[in-house]
Amino acid sequence: MSRAGRGSRRTARISSHSTGSQLGAGLITLPELPSTEPEKAILMDPRIPDKKRFCPKCEAQLRREAGFCGKCGQKYSFIPSLKPGDKVAGQYLVKGAIAYGGLGWIYLALDELLSRYVVLKGLLNAHDESGAAAAVAERQFLAAVKHPNIVGIYNFVQHGAEGFIVMEYVGGITLKRIRQERGRLPVAEAIAYVHRILPAFAYLHKAGLVYCDFKPDNVMVERDDVKLIDLGGVRRADDLKGDIYGTVGYSAPEAGEGPTAASDLFTIGRTLCVLLTDIPGFSNGNRYTLPGPDEEPLFAHNESLYRFLLKATAEKADDRFGSAEEMAEQLLGVLREVVSVESGTPRPAVSACFGPDLLSLEAGEDFAPVKPDSRYLPNPVLDGPDTGMQVLSTTIAAAEGKKKTAALKIAVEYSKKSREAKLRLAGALAESGSVREAEAMLAELADEDPWDWRVLWYAGRVRLAAGDATGALAQFDQVYFDLPGEVAPKLALGVAAEMAGNSDLAIRMYDLVTRVDSSFVSAAFGLARCLEARGDRKGAAQALNRTPQGSAQYLRGRIEAARILTRANGSAPKLEDVASASAVAEGLQLEGMNRLILGNLILRAALEVARSKRSANGSVKVLGLPLQEKKIRLELEKTLRAMAQMVTGEERIRLVDEANAVRPRTLI
Repeated sequence: MSRAGRGSRRTARISSHSTGSQLGAGLITLPELPSTEPEKAILMDPRIPDKKRFCPKCEAQLRREAGFCGKCGQKYSFIPSLKPGDKVAGQYLVKGAIAYGGLGWIYLALDELLSRYVVLKGLLNAHDESGAAAAVAERQFLAAVKHPNIVGIYNFVQHGAEGFIVMEYVGGITLKRIRQERGRLPVAEAIAYVHRILPAFAYLHKAGLVYCDFKPDNVMVERDDVKLIDLGGVRRADDLKGDIYGTVGYSAPEAGEGPTAASDLFTIGRTLCVLLTDIPGFSNGNRYTLPGPDEEPLFAHNESLYRFLLKATAEKADDRFGSAEEMAEQLLGVLREVVSVESGTPRPAVSACFGPDLLSLEAGEDFAPVKPDSRYLPNPVLDGPDTGMQVLSTTIAAAEGKKKTAALKIAVEYSKKSREAKLRLAGALAESGSVREAEAMLAELADEDPWDWRVLWYAGRVRLAAGDATGALAQFDQVYFDLPGEVAPKLALGVAAEMAGNSDLAIRMYDLVTRVDSSFVSAAFGLARCLEARGDRKGAAQALNRTPQGSAQYLRGRIEAARILTRANGSAPKLEDVASASAVAEGLQLEGMNRLILGNLILRAALEVARSKRSANGSVKVLGLPLQEKKIRLELEKTLRAMAQMVTGEERIRLVDEANAVRPRTLI
């Protein structure tokens, strides 16, 4: 597995369910955390330990609680400037200090006018009244910030040489404290917290604001939700002169040049890492990087999570997620995967990026064995704003083959700027054998937008159509990096790996897909093929049990399971395999030739078992018959003659000859 080397600046379409309406999106139950009574949060002896005293200007370590930095001369004080009983702005009665932040102490106060608790947080580490007044005026824009996952801003006030932001009091516990008290958090729980805070970032970014200094300290878990509780470092994205706040180990490499939405997403990725792991060299060697799966077992067992974190914390901003919404969508997919694997119950969802498994859409009337085929892979969802949407909506329903290719060529000509039309045409060209033409079209689209994952998706399908499964693997692997929460890239990797002869990867991907979303029936058939190729007939048949009963392919899956259990593939079937196949067949409602063909397969396997003297268990029956050679031969003869009556010509003669050959010997 390579590391992420490109991004997805094309914003993904976000489904209505993407952010979830509650903590954990209804997928998990989180520990209950009782709200904290406000005055219980007050520190009895508010002091900063010696090891945590650093100069606010040059970051030199400081020994005394107040004075001047011996290195740069900066005046500093770690002593709370407000004391219990102080009244700020004639309205806010200070109760005491509750925490220490980057701009000084944070206080609990009682709003005597409205009879409610509030939090006072410093706006500027200043020592003159004019500076405090400027800071208050400068931050007034925060009053417009209104979001259920962001602490409410009530007021901005000045008290002597200090400016304060007056905020909503949020009872609960910070993620930092949860992490300190409990150690590494369960994967699903940590993801749930971070996923729920992403809508707040989406809101800020759309408002032209950046948070700058996100970390576990700044998220409060209260009852069944989370909130950003510190807006002290929030600034306008276009403010080139404002102060820049950040924390070593969380800040993006480029944040010092000016924070952006992309640098915010980096801090979110790092925060999730901190909740889940103990990163060695967090503030030095791994300041901007992550340990690999060989160093961190969690990443080895949760590949999608690892890929998500790699993309979120990519060194280059353009290689990260394109937006907080896109990041939330993919993180929710990772959460679904984690919960599905841990619980053993699939947690499917409609994708904002891909349509359904195309094999699942077939009528289910074809009972032939399913082979690996790129045509079963889902298509990307059509991009609504695309200029070719109107003509494409009718074109993609055209007949397959040359007619579809011709219709798409007309669509491309009609709407020359439509990327969707060109992408669909490239896929159709590949399926019809025009690989070079398809590749040329995709190369042109890649030059126009190097971060469009759809180009890679179709390029992978083109490689499969050309017989280059190894080349397809590389393309689909990158799509997996770009969209780590999606099921479709994992299915594509399974198909390409199977066709490339990499059964380990194919089995791993197919198994994962079926665990997360059983409607992707291509994965169940693929897993069965790979396990059967390894000689695991029982495992292959069980893999097909993952096909949902409501699927159009359910019956086909049951028939294929019976075939696998009785198929002559170099090793004789076992008694238990034949019995299992019989049980499967008896549970199906087949008629006509399909029933006879399946009966023929099972009876032939049963005859082989009966003749090999491996049928000591006399209680075992096959299709209602005791496992006795003569009775099985008679039933098999009957089946072959019935099949012969339904065909003509040489096939009928062949079946009659087989019936005669299998008929038990008699004295007449």
